[in-house]
Amino acid sequence: MSLSGDPGAGRDLCVMTWLLGYVDPLDPSFVAAVLTIAFNPLYWNVVARWEHKTRKLSRAFGSPYLACYSLSVTILLLNFLRSHCFTQAMLSQPKMESLDTPAAYSLGLALLGLGVVLVLSSFFALGFTGTFLGDYFGILKEARVTVFPFNILDNPMYWGSTANYLGWAIIERKEEHVIWHPGSPFLRSTPSHRGDPVP
Repeated sequence: MSLSGDPGAGRDLCVMTWLLGYVDPLDPSFVAAVLTIAFNPLYWNVVARWEHKTRKLSRAFGSPYLACYSLSVTILLLNFLRSHCFTQAMLSQPKMESLDTPAAYSLGLALLGLGVVLVLSSFFALGFTGTFLGDYFGILKEARVTVFPFNILDNPMYWGSTANYLGWAIIERKEEHVIWHPGSPFLRSTPSHRGDPVP
């Protein structure tokens, strides 16, 4: 029994010890990846909600469309930075040999395929402004999007991104990224609309 009196606490400690054998949380590239993973959704949600309340970006750019396109450029650039940091962190961490199997590799490829389908079909269903928070700029669809993949999932872009990064991590056999990836449900801030930016 553990000092806390909880018999499960010892198992939890063993799991953490095991995980820390595969993860160097003090590695600068890992820290950079974690920071970009956490910052990106915070950024686009804060900016979009600020725009919705104040319309300052629309006034500054002279058009809600130009303002939305400008925000989308910053979101895309931040996503490229996040992907770069994620890649660098994967390269600097040890590989998990138990994932070095044809079945794991196939699972990783399947997740990547699923993720690409979900992200691209979401983008085509929403359009550019629908994908990049156009509703916060007053650019609204005539009706709620209910075609595939929105007819089977809420937030399919988040789930698609999760599948992409998880598949990528499994293929690379990286334990820390199987747990802590950009699409992690623990990192999502889900607005009430069906058109979140590409995570």
